[in-house]
Amino acid sequence: MPTDGNQEQHSRAIQNFASGAIPRAPAPGGQFLFDAVHGAPPSSGASTGSAPFASPLSTFLKMANYDLIVIGAGPAGYVAAIKAAQLGKKVACVDKERGGGTCNNWGCIPTKALLKNAELFHTMKHRAAEFGFKIGALEYDWSTIIKRSRTVSEKGSAGVDFLFKKNKIDNLRGMASMDKAGEVKVKSADGKEETHTAKNVLIATGCVTRPLPGLEFNGKTVIGSKEALTLETQPKSIVIIGAGAIGVEFAYFFNSFGTKVTIVEMLPNLLPVEDTEVSQALEKSFAKQGITALLGHKTTKTEVGDQGVKITVEDPKNVSKTLDADMVLVAIGIQPLLPGGSLKFELVKGYLQTNDRYETSVKGVFAAGDIIGPPWLAHVASYESVQAVEGMFVPGFKPKKVTTFPGCTYCQPQVASVGLTERAAKEKGLKYKIGKFPFMASGKARAIGESEGFVKLVVGEPHGEILGAHIIGSEATEMIAELGLAITLEATLEEIEATIHAHPTLSEGVKEAAEVAAGHAIHV
Repeated sequence: MPTDGNQEQHSRAIQNFASGAIPRAPAPGGQFLFDAVHGAPPSSGASTGSAPFASPLSTFLKMANYDLIVIGAGPAGYVAAIKAAQLGKKVACVDKERGGGTCNNWGCIPTKALLKNAELFHTMKHRAAEFGFKIGALEYDWSTIIKRSRTVSEKGSAGVDFLFKKNKIDNLRGMASMDKAGEVKVKSADGKEETHTAKNVLIATGCVTRPLPGLEFNGKTVIGSKEALTLETQPKSIVIIGAGAIGVEFAYFFNSFGTKVTIVEMLPNLLPVEDTEVSQALEKSFAKQGITALLGHKTTKTEVGDQGVKITVEDPKNVSKTLDADMVLVAIGIQPLLPGGSLKFELVKGYLQTNDRYETSVKGVFAAGDIIGPPWLAHVASYESVQAVEGMFVPGFKPKKVTTFPGCTYCQPQVASVGLTERAAKEKGLKYKIGKFPFMASGKARAIGESEGFVKLVVGEPHGEILGAHIIGSEATEMIAELGLAITLEATLEEIEATIHAHPTLSEGVKEAAEVAAGHAIHV
């Protein structure tokens, strides 16, 4: 699942990244393993990577020469390959499985399919009478729910395959490694190895799930997000360690179908990188839904058995308690996955170091996406890959680094943000004001029965520029794009107010929040 991030997440992640505050396990060595031992994590944060071998769909070409070889077919890799092909270049893309990477195969896309099932079931079970429906014994088929998400993922992979064919990109299936610049070895599932040369190579190998020290994944009682997507049997109880986007989204999913869910998070709030007011609103909502969140708790001991787990946690007052559950889902973060081979690169905390043109320390070898560090988001990875490719092949083009980007979490209520949180604005000593509009005052929100949440704008003074925007509520993830555009175009409070928003819509909440900040709200 995805994951999730905002301007503050970016700056904080970079600071932690540089200072070493984010622990990193060493990346698997020997060869390029998209899925390594455990597998890559879905999130609203992990953008590339892959899973076990699938049947090769393409022919291996001995010593073919390309303008660009892309290693990895996730949101960074396949987008880079297509962009280069559109620029008239001869391109190959290497991946161990079908195109789409972690995002399409084990992350963003299949998790959203599961979350839609959860939303529908939760609404029918708990709110049917509110909408005038009388439903008898409401049942569900767990295997069909899981199968639907896999089908959605497979269609996405087929779409990437089609785009490769359309753009005349050689789709090479196998594991890639590099022993020297300009050469990529590709080993297929049957053990055959071919070497291809290229003027440029783009590494987009992504990340994999980071395990909790002392709690090894076993695929049954100790799982990561990948295994959570294909569980054959629904657990009766589950402990989720980590309250970022991945942990929160799975908590909502399992709870909606009746699993007893307990979230354990070291920091004081759910979704710690989000605006504190938003996090607190989500905590109240989750409590009403029956999800237990142990915030400010650290895991001190773990016991793994054949039939379940015992997780001992400690609160801020050093009081311990032990949680019994069928399984534990570890969602504490990700770690980089480097390509195999003997070619050496300069790293920063395990991630590939790149310059302002996305070039690594090896001339002619570039990198984009999760493998170059935070923020770990699919849409950021795609942006970076386009910048890198245009920098390679478009004369005079100066690539841009990521500055402003949206972060989304797809539980219910949804959470979306872009720019600075109020907390960050305060820490920076900025002069600002707040505009906040509750959905309970929105006619559309009341009409569709989704009056939970609010739109919150952090507005700079004295010029009225949008420093940050935060939404919790129905369709928040669809609404945030308007505010990302506003920040990119340096739109002011007055310009948002002057933009007519259709009525009735949830997006009117953006205009209403701007009016609140300006001091002349109509509907609150």
